[in-house]
Amino acid sequence: MTVSTERPLWRTILTPRWIALLALALAIAGVMTVMGVWQLDVYQSKTAAATAKRATEPPVPLQSLFSVDEGLPSKAVGRRVTVSGTWGPAADQVFIADRLNGDQKGFWVVTPLMVDSAGAVMVVRGWVASVDSPTAQPPTGSVQLDGSVIASEAADSSGEAAKGRVLSSLRIPTIVHLVNYRLYDGFVVQTSPAATGLAAVQPPAPPTDHAGLRNVAYAFQWWIFAAFTLWMWARMVLDAHRSRDDEDPADDQPATALEPTGTVSA
Repeated sequence: MTVSTERPLWRTILTPRWIALLALALAIAGVMTVMGVWQLDVYQSKTAAATAKRATEPPVPLQSLFSVDEGLPSKAVGRRVTVSGTWGPAADQVFIADRLNGDQKGFWVVTPLMVDSAGAVMVVRGWVASVDSPTAQPPTGSVQLDGSVIASEAADSSGEAAKGRVLSSLRIPTIVHLVNYRLYDGFVVQTSPAATGLAAVQPPAPPTDHAGLRNVAYAFQWWIFAAFTLWMWARMVLDAHRSRDDEDPADDQPATALEPTGTVSA
């Protein structure tokens, strides 16, 4: 009968050599993990700075960002712009429902501004409590205003366009079917001069500018290195443990046999 003398893995791990190497591996992995977190913080700082810069840059003419024939570029969203033109037909004004001004629900007043012979841009002039309010009457004449560019909302309200000019979402693909001229693929939220009698609408925060994406890659590299360090320690321990088992002399000991050593004659 062979007696098993396989050494438990934990006894190999708890030797001074492997405990010391584990402490070293944990220290190295810890430093690498901290470096990864630092790189992620750098990315977040760069992204926040780039996003804030877009909203604080001086206003530029709307036409310098894109034309009426182009789709809205991502770089234009959130930018401050100046727009000059003549207010469009009163019948083309629309209202966007369920918009809050503090705790009160009301409507955004959206009016076309004829920028040039090429087309118009829809301007969110402000907020009103009721579409029947005298302050919601469409303006006329020429104007030069400042504002911020915003994109169409995702929710589809095309089914509401046939019922009137009160819509549930702010979308160029819906409004373009209500007018007989071309529209810029984006809206301008008017910031100055303030629309008479209307509550100001706060432009949405600009989209995140993901600056410093290389730092994200660096962060993941550091975390992979940290995991690899611990994996290497575990692999080395297992290799050492198996080598020790292979060299265990207990396996070479002769077996004990119960055999007769003599013969008794009757």
